[in-house]
Amino acid sequence: MRLVRIASRQSDLARLQAYLVGQALQKNFPDLEIQFQFRESLGDQNQHDPLWKMPQKGVFTEDFLQDLRDEKADLVVHSWKDLPTENRPDTEVVATLQRADQRDFLLLKPSARGHSQLRILSSSPRRAHNLSDFLPAVMPWVCKTVEFANIRGNIPTRIRKWLESDADGLILAKAAIDRLLASESLAQAEEFRPVRELLKTVLAEQLWMVLPLSINPNAAAQGALALEIKKGRTDVRKLLESLNVSADFTAVQAERQRLSQLGGGCHQKIGVAVLARANGEVYWERGRTEAGVDLARSEWRNSHKPPQFTATQLWSLPETAQSQIVRSEVSAELNLPSENCGVWVARASAWPKRIQPAPKLVWTAGLQTWRSLAERGVWVQGCSEGLGENEDTRVQNLVAISEWVKLTHSDRGGDSTLATYKLDLSRVDWKIQSQHQFFYWRSGSQFRSALAAAPQIRALWHASGPGLTHQTLVKELGDQKVFVFLHEEDWRTQCQLDPTPLKPV
Repeated sequence: MRLVRIASRQSDLARLQAYLVGQALQKNFPDLEIQFQFRESLGDQNQHDPLWKMPQKGVFTEDFLQDLRDEKADLVVHSWKDLPTENRPDTEVVATLQRADQRDFLLLKPSARGHSQLRILSSSPRRAHNLSDFLPAVMPWVCKTVEFANIRGNIPTRIRKWLESDADGLILAKAAIDRLLASESLAQAEEFRPVRELLKTVLAEQLWMVLPLSINPNAAAQGALALEIKKGRTDVRKLLESLNVSADFTAVQAERQRLSQLGGGCHQKIGVAVLARANGEVYWERGRTEAGVDLARSEWRNSHKPPQFTATQLWSLPETAQSQIVRSEVSAELNLPSENCGVWVARASAWPKRIQPAPKLVWTAGLQTWRSLAERGVWVQGCSEGLGENEDTRVQNLVAISEWVKLTHSDRGGDSTLATYKLDLSRVDWKIQSQHQFFYWRSGSQFRSALAAAPQIRALWHASGPGLTHQTLVKELGDQKVFVFLHEEDWRTQCQLDPTPLKPV
């Protein structure tokens, strides 16, 4: 092929996404000519009704089907989440580019501080269901309830509607924000300058936070682009196969398949998130089905299957021993290196009574620390969801951070780490016995201390959450007998043999 005709909607985001595909094609095939075809869809024309109330399926995608069938366009670039979960009979999605951030993004007016009830604009039943309890819990003031109201339009339209309204907040897909802010790298950069400037102004003047997938899993395929072609167009397929990011393609297919099993559609109050990682896969599912069944699944799917043992063979640090761990404050005051620091907080006890200057951004290790800091009046922009301190925050497009500072205990060490408390494990009675075969560790420090007290555990089986603790176990023991679980209860549930014998049928 010498010419490829790429079709998409004509919103800023849709055009940008089409340009990204064209840019990727020309990088791989420099002699290829690209033509773009932009027009409105039914969903663009109807800006009043909530998407979940519109009777048609694929209101942003169906209008382009005939162009593919008649070969007036060679491919259509969609936001994959807009496609119906059912496969079409005469077209197919054959590739996707690297997926952008799957998470949702909250903008909040500073004037909302202190409001006991927040009014948030979003047209998604999924967000309203999953965030109604979470948002009040992470506001650094007493907030009792959140009311959700509908909003429609492209990104700049929704932002302007929100700013001109009496609503406190607005929720958007973070992928849209990231892509629009990164549009300076495109040949068509000037075309997007107004929306870039709008976003930069809003981010500088408003409060914001990145919403966690464990609480609010994304709409299936959110953040991914779908490159759709007519079936039988092997010439186009061959070009697009060179662009495909297979790990993202597989993850998106898994999300869409699960949503289809649950009924599919943007009217559902269901989020499904799959994250591929080096040693496994993270899966989150949350919401409520149309039949009123509540969904709440979170798991780490290990790349190799963990063993199972009886309850007496499983060991984790008992609560009595946990109370023997002593944490003492190093300093009540902390001076950061600069005004543009981001602060990563390992646990609530790592936060000092006074910190100067105020950090540009606060990120926590998990949700419990986030809630604890909010109770102390700290605005937290997001968290690593227990996936470890090396989990990418993906905030580079949102804020300029000159340096990250990790607040943790004095034995942690490492680059860009500030000790705000001491950890004393010398009083812990480990009580590890000969029947114990499989261990769950909450920190690398606990593992090292227990190993010194009971060296025989080196040859046995071990598990932890993802992140630094897992890295410590693998470094010390290798990866064949080391497993990851998001929560200790997941480890116990998946690795404990049923002690009750099966009754004969």
